[in-house]
Amino acid sequence: MLNGSLRETETMVWHGCKGWPRRISRCVRVSSNDIVSLGVEGRTGPRKSRCVYDRSHAAARRLDSQFIRAVEVIVGHTGKIVVTGIGKSGRVGQKIVSTFSSTGTPAVFLHPAEAVHGDLGVYAPEDPTIMISKSGTTAELLRLVRVLRDFRSPLIGILGNPNSPLAGEVDILLDASVRAEADAHNLAPTSSAAVAMALGDALAVTVMRERRFTPEEFAMYHPAGQLGQNLALTVREVMHSGDQAAWAGPLDPVKQVVIAMSARPLGAACVIGEDGCLLGIVTDGDLRRALQAHDDIRLLKAADIMTARPVTIAPDARLHEALRLMEDRPSQISVLPVVDPATRRCLGLLRLHDIYHGR
Repeated sequence: MLNGSLRETETMVWHGCKGWPRRISRCVRVSSNDIVSLGVEGRTGPRKSRCVYDRSHAAARRLDSQFIRAVEVIVGHTGKIVVTGIGKSGRVGQKIVSTFSSTGTPAVFLHPAEAVHGDLGVYAPEDPTIMISKSGTTAELLRLVRVLRDFRSPLIGILGNPNSPLAGEVDILLDASVRAEADAHNLAPTSSAAVAMALGDALAVTVMRERRFTPEEFAMYHPAGQLGQNLALTVREVMHSGDQAAWAGPLDPVKQVVIAMSARPLGAACVIGEDGCLLGIVTDGDLRRALQAHDDIRLLKAADIMTARPVTIAPDARLHEALRLMEDRPSQISVLPVVDPATRRCLGLLRLHDIYHGR
C-alpha cells in the first residue's frame, strides 16, 4: 500500500483535473517542466519549446488511476524493473532506467529484439516491465507480451496511442499521446519523446518519494561528479577558517578591513565580537556601496558598512544545502559565513567557488 498522502480524498484542482493527490500532480508538473526547459529550450527555439511544453501538460491532465496502479506495482515489488522500447522510445527508456537506478529502484534496459535471443534471462519472476512505444504497434514489443506473461511480469505501457494493439495487451496504460510533434512536418519524435520521458520521470520521482529515498542514499549511488561531491562533502571540509579568512572587529577602520580582505582575497571579511560571535560581514559589494555613498571613508568603521545578520551556514551542512542558500534567492550571494549553531561562533567562510571547484 502507498503512503496515506497518495490516498487522500481531498478535492483539488490542478489545470482542471479534480481529486488528484497533490504529490502525484506535483511530480508530473515538475517532471514535465524540467523536461521541457532543460531538454528542449535552446535546441528548438521558444515556439517549438512551447509546443512540447503544452503536450507535456496535456499528458499530465490525462493522468488517472492507472498512474497510481503503476506506482503501487513498482513500490510493491522488491526486485528490479525492466524497461523496453526500440528506436527513439528505446533511448527514452534508457534514460528512465538511469533515473530509476539513481533514485533507489533497481532497473535495467532490455532491447526488445535481443530479448528473444537470450536476453530474457535478465528477468526474475514478477519483475514489472515498462513498455514504451509511440505507435503502440511496435512488432518487437507485441512479440514480447506473450513471453512476458510466462514470467508473470506486470506490463506498464507508456504509449502514444491508447487505442493501439499494445494498449490492449498491457495491464496498466499511461497515455503519452500528443496532438502533433514539434517539428514543421510532424515527423521527428520531439513532443512524443518529451511526454514519454516526463511520464517515466514522474513515475520514478513518485516511487522515490514513496520509498522515502534520501539525499544520502542518492550520494551513495552517485559518488562522482558535482552532484556526488555536493551531497557527500560538508561545509567544514571545504571552508576557509583561521588565518585563511579575513577577520575584523566592529570598530576596525574600513582601511584595515580592506587590507585584511586584500591579504586573504575571499570576497568578504567576517565581523565578529570579542566572544567570536558573528556580528556581520563586509563584502566587496559593501565596500563599493560605501565608496558610492561617502566621499571620504577614512572615518568609517566596519560596523558602519557591514551587512548585519547575513545568511549563514552550519559547518556540518552538506554542500548542496549551501548551494541552495546561495543561489535559490532573488539576489544571489557568493560567500557564506560558517557559524556553529550551538555557540553562534563564526568559524570561517565558504565561497561559491569552493563548492564548484573543491578549493
